[in-house]
Amino acid sequence: MKRRDFIGTTLGAGIGVGLAASPLLASKRKQTNTPDMKIKILATNWGDGDTIEGFCKKIKSYGYDGLEVWYPTDAGDRERLVNATKTNGLEYGFLVGAYQPDFQPHFELFETNLRAAAKMKPLYINCHSGKDFFSYEQNKQFLDLTNKVSKESDIGIHHETHRSRIMYSAPVTRNFIEKNPDLTLTLDISHWCNVHETLLQDQKETVDMALQCTRHIHLRVGHPESPQVNDPRAPEWKEALEQHLAWWDKVIELRKKAGADTMTFLTEFGPADYMPTIPYTRQPVANQWDINRYMLELIRNRYTS
Repeated sequence: MKRRDFIGTTLGAGIGVGLAASPLLASKRKQTNTPDMKIKILATNWGDGDTIEGFCKKIKSYGYDGLEVWYPTDAGDRERLVNATKTNGLEYGFLVGAYQPDFQPHFELFETNLRAAAKMKPLYINCHSGKDFFSYEQNKQFLDLTNKVSKESDIGIHHETHRSRIMYSAPVTRNFIEKNPDLTLTLDISHWCNVHETLLQDQKETVDMALQCTRHIHLRVGHPESPQVNDPRAPEWKEALEQHLAWWDKVIELRKKAGADTMTFLTEFGPADYMPTIPYTRQPVANQWDINRYMLELIRNRYTS
């Protein structure tokens, strides 16, 4: 057998195992029923490559409620997004961020994009805010700004627990929570599993504080050596998946107690190279879209009647 054929055969077998395992996890008893709270699950276009029109049509057929995309800075792209979502009966949330290593231009671009994004009245805004190497005082300016814009626009604006950004680690985030009571988070706790090389068993109090602040969840499962397991359907990741589900269950419980009428999720398993690949071929070891659709159904079944 040729090397490439062997790799393809092995890859196919691996995906088959994941698919066979998925009903065992998906059929577990629902942990939290939410008849009084709407569950909205959005799709990421990260790694898709389709037009916005094609993407919206596709995710509508899959059963998604909307999409989360980077705020389109081009006027034509904004118009196409609005038209495509309206045509397909979808909602949209925005990612907003900046990239410069120097604080002032970074902050100025972030503010420009944030205020423009808020004018489009998205479902929410998720911030890739600041840098892990900016000072506390510099990063606090992002929090002050988003709090102000959120109040002005009546849009939830949340800071993602993401590597390289302000909330890159659990203890750093705890410091911001303690000093900034209006802070709200997008919980992508898979990043913290990677940063701290644990499933965070030793930081329960800090994690609980973050869960209290969570308003939006990114549905990716991490483990101590990576922010993304290769396939959450595989039995070897049972512990990691169940730990993430326990965190998400707690957020749902807290939001219900707070009287929230809606909870939003994003299925965000990523493509190569976020998805591990076979050496020499860069062929992903699992199908990104199959996994994200699995997460869609898992969460839909878990939290709705």
